[in-house]
Amino acid sequence: MSLPNEPSLLIYDGDCPLCQRARVWIEQHVPPESLRTLPCQDEQRPTLAPTVSTDDCMTAMQLVLPDGKVFSGERAFPHILRLTRYGRFVAWTFYLPGVGLAYQLVARNRLAISGLLVRKKRGDSCSVDKGCK
Repeated sequence: MSLPNEPSLLIYDGDCPLCQRARVWIEQHVPPESLRTLPCQDEQRPTLAPTVSTDDCMTAMQLVLPDGKVFSGERAFPHILRLTRYGRFVAWTFYLPGVGLAYQLVARNRLAISGLLVRKKRGDSCSVDKGCK
C-alpha cells in the first residue's frame, strides 16, 4: 500500500494505442507528483498494485489512490480530471447516466477503435487477439 504523500497510480493496457494516447494526454495535464502511470503488462504491477488483477487492468484503466482505494474505468476519470487545471469543471460529466455503458463499450472495442483512429505506420495492424503491431 502507498503512503499518503505518494502519487496515485494509473494502470492501463500498454499494448493499446488508444490507452497510450489517453496516458500521454493525462501525463501532459496532470502534475507528475500527483500521478504515476504504469502499463498493466509491467512486471512491477503485481507488487505496486497487488489488489489489481491482470483481468482488471486489461478490462479497464485502474486508478489506485495513495490510500489503496481502486477506481476502475469511468469511475477513475473524475479523480484524474480533478488533478488537471480545469478538469474539476467537467469531472461531473462522468457521473451522468450512460457514461459507464459508453466507457465499457469503448474499452471492450478499444483495439478495433485504435485501428480506426490511431495513425499507424505502413504495415501496422490492430486485432482484438494480438493487439496492435
